[in-house]
Amino acid sequence: MKKVIAIFAGLALVSCKKESSEYDFSKTPEAPKSELLTKAASFFKSVSTLPDENISQEKIDLGKKLYYDKALSKNGTISCNSCHNLATYGVDNKSLSVGDTKELGVRNSPTVIHASLHSMQFWDGRAKNVEEQAKGPLLNPVEHGIPNASFLEKKLRAIPEYQAMFKKVFPNDKEPITFDNLADAIGAFERKLNPKSKFDDYLDGNESALNDQEKKGLNSFIENGCISCHSGVALGGQMFQKFGVHGDYAKLTRSKKIDKGLFELTKKEGDLYMFKVPGLRNIEKTAPYFHDGSISSLDEAVKLMGKLQLNKDISDEDASNMTAFLKTLTADVDAKYK
Repeated sequence: MKKVIAIFAGLALVSCKKESSEYDFSKTPEAPKSELLTKAASFFKSVSTLPDENISQEKIDLGKKLYYDKALSKNGTISCNSCHNLATYGVDNKSLSVGDTKELGVRNSPTVIHASLHSMQFWDGRAKNVEEQAKGPLLNPVEHGIPNASFLEKKLRAIPEYQAMFKKVFPNDKEPITFDNLADAIGAFERKLNPKSKFDDYLDGNESALNDQEKKGLNSFIENGCISCHSGVALGGQMFQKFGVHGDYAKLTRSKKIDKGLFELTKKEGDLYMFKVPGLRNIEKTAPYFHDGSISSLDEAVKLMGKLQLNKDISDEDASNMTAFLKTLTADVDAKYK
């Protein structure tokens, strides 16, 4: 009888071992997402979801050199980096930027970081991408002051280092150093400026990436309707919106000059005070805010947007929480790009 019991026990042990060895623990179901993360994922996308753009290192290097070169201004006093300083999150932190002639521009210089994720460029959306945008400031008499494209082409063709670099990047072009190729290279460099933030970690599934206040701010941001304009991977940058849907923006921003937005370009009444919705990535580091750089406090900007765009009086607590959330969008570029 004892032998029979021992045999059955042995068989049971073998059976258990067999079942254990066949179980694949790597397929253990993931913990379900929280309601907030599920909701957030329906409005926002992580930069981790972006496709890897196949850009040669030679083109990126050329674009970087051009981006930092003051030779791209008539008097040699400014570069792209002067107004879009990558050491300070792609901006100069000034209401209006100083150009090659020491004159001030007419609108605030937005950050170049994550700009390639936008569907249009400039406050009036007149450029479709970062390559086209790169041309604008160069030929602007108040900014880089280059009189025409051929002037800059001739200037760069006289530099042996650029002759070699352009030839390597554009080997099939009879004349590699052209205004179009220059803008193409600068755009290629800017397309590498999409760093990952703490909020991206959260969207990727790491729920502990945000603390309780930041999560409250995220929820308030969604529940107050901010996502109607600020959503997607760039949290904006995809549409036009009237600045001052529920009031006169200048009264709250104390703007010294009234900018009519897209109307200045189209002269259509329906475009009065219409501006491109800015992306909110790195908003913590890119003050002062709005097209004229009229507001320096992020907390004040949040309240002002609630009043002007949503007709809501954002409470101090809500504003504080949303500001905490917005700070999770901060992400610095790799040191190799600086």
